[in-house]
Amino acid sequence: MQLSLLLQYGVIALAALVSAWVVANKQFPTAMRRLRLWLALPLVREGRPAWIRKLGSRIAPAATGGAGACGGCSSCGPSSRVSGKR
Repeated sequence: MQLSLLLQYGVIALAALVSAWVVANKQFPTAMRRLRLWLALPLVREGRPAWIRKLGSRIAPAATGGAGACGGCSSCGPSSRVSGKR
């Protein structure tokens, strides 16, 4: 197999994985958040090298406050629309 063909297959596989990750994040946000936590927790434990802990903190989802009574869709933050302009 030629190197260029192998490189082409690698780029296509990477594009397919990124695409699947984006679709999964949009369609299954709760499951993806749990997956990211599951992947990150072993990496951020005490005693791990600094570079592994940094990788784990990048994988971990952003911390959220309590969902409260609204159900936790995370869309109750500040509006991106500038006030006064319509």
